[in-house]
This record gives sequence, structure tokens and C-alpha cells, in this order.
Amino acid sequence: MSEIVIRLSILALIGIISWLFVWAGRRFVEAQRRRALATAPLSALLLQDKALPASDVAPSLVHILAFSTPDCRQCHQLQAPALQRVLEAREEAIKIVEVDATTEHNLVQAYHVLTVPSTVVLDAVGNASAINYGFATTQLLLSQIDKILAKGDTSCPAVPSHSR
Repeated sequence: MSEIVIRLSILALIGIISWLFVWAGRRFVEAQRRRALATAPLSALLLQDKALPASDVAPSLVHILAFSTPDCRQCHQLQAPALQRVLEAREEAIKIVEVDATTEHNLVQAYHVLTVPSTVVLDAVGNASAINYGFATTQLLLSQIDKILAKGDTSCPAVPSHSR
């Protein structure tokens, strides 16, 4: 009987420790998301980045920064088609900007990109409205875009125009 109690106690302890790790991980990701959402508008970031000339700026209501790497299978097989469907559904209202997470360190740090694929949905002013760490479905991205469009903010952003 005491052996069963010891085993159950160990199992409960392992469960509690596992739950604490998951809880701490979720808190960390949420803290990163809050910091990224508080980032300065993208136009301010671009002024600091000499690699992106001012001539690459185009007006649009919503921009999506799609962070990936050349060897990210999920980025190319899942996220890219989802972004293409989003573009087809809201083509006049959005621009999709592909960002190579291996070379654009300033943007990766500014938006606290933890993994690829990651997407950052920016409003017309360049403020981060939503951040998705990992694969973002077409439906999720469309709902995030629609929230921005519903606000009716049509200011002119400063975002690179080399979109898909």
C-alpha cells in the first residue's frame, strides 16, 4: 500500500512540475507578445534601418510581415499558401512583406520573433495589431485583418512594398 502511495506522489509531483513548465512557457510567450505589440510603429523602425530605402514604402491599409527562413519547411509548405489565400481574399487592402529572419535582425528583435513562421499584422500606421508565433491559419489572419479594417484607419503607412 505504501508503495502505491509513493508512486502516486511521484506521479503527482511530475504532473505539477510539468504544469509549472507549461504555465511558465505560456507566460513567457505572452510577455514577448505584449512587448512586440508595444513596439514603435514600423515606419520608425525603418528609419533606423538603412538597408530599406524610403523608395520601398507603399501605402496600404494592412501589412503582414511574414517571418521565415530559407530552410523552414512549415513556412513554405503551410504558411506561404495561407498567406496567398489571405492575399486573394483581401488583395486591395493588404500587402504581405516577406522577412528573412536570418538577415533582418532588427525586425526580429523588435517584434520578439521566437520561431518561424511568425506573422505580424500591422495597421495602416505601422503599429503591430496582432502577432502570431508559429503557423497562422488563413481564418485567423483574415479575422485579424478584418478587425483592423473595421476600425477604418486609412492613414498612410511606411512599410516596404516588395510584397507577394
